[in-house]
Amino acid sequence: MGRAIVRDPAAFLFDEPLSNLDAKLRVKMLAEIKKLHQRLGRTSIYVTHDQSEAMTLADRIVVLNRGCVEQIGSPSELYENPANLFVASFSGSPEMNLIKGRIDNDAFVAEQGLRLPLPVDAQMGDRDGVVYGIRPQHIAVGGYHSQARVQVVEPTGEAQELTLSAGGVDLVAEVRDQPPFKLDQEVGLEIMESKVHLFDARSGTRIA
Repeated sequence: MGRAIVRDPAAFLFDEPLSNLDAKLRVKMLAEIKKLHQRLGRTSIYVTHDQSEAMTLADRIVVLNRGCVEQIGSPSELYENPANLFVASFSGSPEMNLIKGRIDNDAFVAEQGLRLPLPVDAQMGDRDGVVYGIRPQHIAVGGYHSQARVQVVEPTGEAQELTLSAGGVDLVAEVRDQPPFKLDQEVGLEIMESKVHLFDARSGTRIA
C-alpha cells in the first residue's frame, strides 16, 4: 500500500487485503484504510467476501452473486431496502431472520403456523410463497406478538444474541440493556412492524 501511495495513482484496487490477518489486527487495518481513503480522496475499489468490511469501508457497494450484480447502493440502502434475499442475507450482522410462509388475513403465517404482524401499509391481499424478513435488532424481547423460549444465549459484551424458538420457528434477536437471559426461559416477542421485509419465495425478489 505504501509503494502504491508514493506513485500517486488515480485509483486503488484492493483484493481481500485483510483476509490473512487476525481479528484484532484486521479491525486496526480497517480503520487505517478508511483514514487513508478519506485523506487521499482517491477512488478505491475493494473486493471482499466479508460483509462487515464492505459495510464499514464503502461509500457504495456492488453486491455480486456468481458474476451478476444483485444491487448497487450505499451501505444504508442495502441494509434498509435489500432488493432480494441474497442481498438481505449479505447485509447486517447477525443475519436477517428469513421465514417461509404466506400472507393470510393481513398477517404473515409461517409454514409452522406462527403468525407475525405485517407493516400497516402492506396491502397485498392473501398470497402464498412469501419469505418474511426481520433483523435481530428489530425484535424486542418482552413484547406481545408471540411467546418464545430461549434456546441459546450468546453474550457479546454490550448485547446478548438470543436464539429463540417461537411456534416451531427459530429466530435470532439482539437485545441490549436487559438482564442476562437463561436457557429455556419463556419470553414475549414484539416485532418492529415498520422494519419487516417481504420477498417472493420463488424468485427471491422484494415484494414489499
